[in-house]
Amino acid sequence: MNTPYDWSTDYHHPTDWDQLFAPLSLPDMLAASVARRGDAPMLDFLGRQYGYAEVARGVARVARGLQQRGVGKGSRVGLFLPNVPHYVAAYYGALAAGATVVNFSPLYTVAELEAQVEDSGTDTLFTVSANALLPTALKVLDGSSLRQLIVGSVAGGLPAAKSVLYRLFKRDEVAALPDDPRVIRFSTLIDNDGQPAPVPIDAEKDIALIQYTGGTTGTPKGAMLTHQNLTANARQVNAIDPDHEAGDRILGALPFFHVFANTCVLNRTVLNGGMIAMLPRFDAKQALQAITRTKTTALPGVPTMYQALLDHPDLAKTDFSSLRICISGGAPMPAELREKFVTATGASLVEGYGLTESSGVVSTNPYEGPVKPGTIGQPLPATHLRLVDKEDPSRDAPAGEPGELVVKGPQIMKGYWNQPGADADSFTVDGWLRTGDVAVIDDDKYVRIVDRLKDMIAVGGFKVYPSVIEAHLYEHPAVKEAIVLGVPDAYRGEAPKAFVTLEDGFNISGEALTAWLNPQLGKHERVNAVEVRLNLPKTMIGKLDRKALRAEEGA
Repeated sequence: MNTPYDWSTDYHHPTDWDQLFAPLSLPDMLAASVARRGDAPMLDFLGRQYGYAEVARGVARVARGLQQRGVGKGSRVGLFLPNVPHYVAAYYGALAAGATVVNFSPLYTVAELEAQVEDSGTDTLFTVSANALLPTALKVLDGSSLRQLIVGSVAGGLPAAKSVLYRLFKRDEVAALPDDPRVIRFSTLIDNDGQPAPVPIDAEKDIALIQYTGGTTGTPKGAMLTHQNLTANARQVNAIDPDHEAGDRILGALPFFHVFANTCVLNRTVLNGGMIAMLPRFDAKQALQAITRTKTTALPGVPTMYQALLDHPDLAKTDFSSLRICISGGAPMPAELREKFVTATGASLVEGYGLTESSGVVSTNPYEGPVKPGTIGQPLPATHLRLVDKEDPSRDAPAGEPGELVVKGPQIMKGYWNQPGADADSFTVDGWLRTGDVAVIDDDKYVRIVDRLKDMIAVGGFKVYPSVIEAHLYEHPAVKEAIVLGVPDAYRGEAPKAFVTLEDGFNISGEALTAWLNPQLGKHERVNAVEVRLNLPKTMIGKLDRKALRAEEGA
């Protein structure tokens, strides 16, 4: 009967569920906050603060510099960056130039980055002069159709004293720039009048961001997120927070290249005119220091971050009095971990749920009101949910039974970049996004995820795809068969573990295979162990049986 659930009653978020969000572009969202909060701090990067007006000037110079170098409507601009001020300037600057941003993880190998640069048609790539990033970007520049590389200084965004110390004592971490006209210093890019040509943006049609997600098969797919998708999701998250205000200070420890941070840290903070206490990467000690120093009011994170904060010896001397709300996503939040964190900090901690294809957030437990640990709460305003039959998504799930969760709302992607076949698999015939997650909705209208149709592994908020790791294993001459599963991990929630059988005549240990495999993988993909077995379970027709192995392992 294709009937969505109705949250017009029994809705525990402090706003109306059935509401509309007017079209809004990201440049217009930023401009409104600059006009309202120009002198207020927007970024705090390890003690160096940037005001809204200052950031806006940098954004305008990036936009102008990109336009001078052939970037405009229809261009794709890639960000291969950690959390640094360059990211914010490049993100909003590329959008102001009329381009589409493509996020790339700094954890990518050369092969992974090159594949996504080619798939997306990325023309221009931003990075920084760090040994962990620049050599990879330069290899991709030489091996792909990438036209130009913009390189920022590693120390450029630091406070003056820290910048000098970095240059003196961490020179080995800085990579030299080659003498190549395709490689442009960030400082050269922004050496202009800061007057970009105006670009008309249709918020509901124009793609702001291509965000890669592996999907059920592990094949990278670029989710096309419009300006309206992203600004609507920021406004939806705002609407469920009854105490948000312009003076909020958000800890930016989540990686900005991830859609969770894009919505809940970057865009939402800019929408409000608040401040982001930005960390280059998550470090528990630095995070605790930043909470005390900046009087952080909100902390979006993943369970592994909260566990690391609890485990750090500086927890007891951290001032959490300003911390009001924490939202956890990316992986299930263990009830015991939630209780310990709330007890230790006095802050509220709620669990939410979302996908790359939903611009980051679909549902959360209420910030104020009944929280049901183990559930993903209730949908955001203007977000519609249904449960469909697991075998036939054209039908509703039988009453009272689990079904696949499907979603509609203003935050749902336009589709996948250059993959119409993937669109057909990911949407029902009547336009609902299929999440691949099996859920139930209880009598209080809270949603609980009970199973996954997908084989992906949630590693500390990152999605890892078994097929990627299995493909690497099959490159080893000793490996005959391979299955990779997610197994429980006390720190990361889940971690990949590989199970293999060997070709005749080979005798190699699991430890040796692990040592061979992990350097070829991204850090988040690395396996806890490789277990060598005589046999792996198979189905009746001889296919490797992942489900049976999962049952054996209790994974």
